[in-house]
Amino acid sequence: MHKPLICFFLVIFLISCDPNRVFDKYKSLPDGWHKDSVISFSFENPDTTKVYDLFINIRNNNDYAFSNLYLITEMNFPNGKTIADTLEYEMAYPNGQWMGEGFTDLKESKLWYREKVGFGETGEYLFKIRHAMRKNGEINGVENLKGITEVGFRIEEAIPQAKNSN
Repeated sequence: MHKPLICFFLVIFLISCDPNRVFDKYKSLPDGWHKDSVISFSFENPDTTKVYDLFINIRNNNDYAFSNLYLITEMNFPNGKTIADTLEYEMAYPNGQWMGEGFTDLKESKLWYREKVGFGETGEYLFKIRHAMRKNGEINGVENLKGITEVGFRIEEAIPQAKNSN
């Protein structure tokens, strides 16, 4: 086998290794995100002895016409408990440059949702997310939000912080 080909596969392997990732799924939105569309992610409880950081991942392109993003989330626990949040995330700098990462007009933003979450209940959890965008001065929400191409949900094992020895 050729050395460049081996190096290529080695780089791909190293990039794909992500030891903290527990759950990472995306839903594609090829025709925009309708205001009534709820995106859901279901997962079984991970290790009950560990804590996790939760993220909402957003992929957007230049068709996205806003500098921020309002989301309504809901976490449903196996025992019936529900936690709902209304969240706002900045998506662009004041100069209009996107905050996400990426080399083309497609950017990915990894947005903090919650940190150090324990999943003590056995069974299926359900995470739901929908957008709550509206134009300034308008009561009704944006009917079909353009420019958000994918929405993801990610769970990572929380990295323990070093204790201060002072």
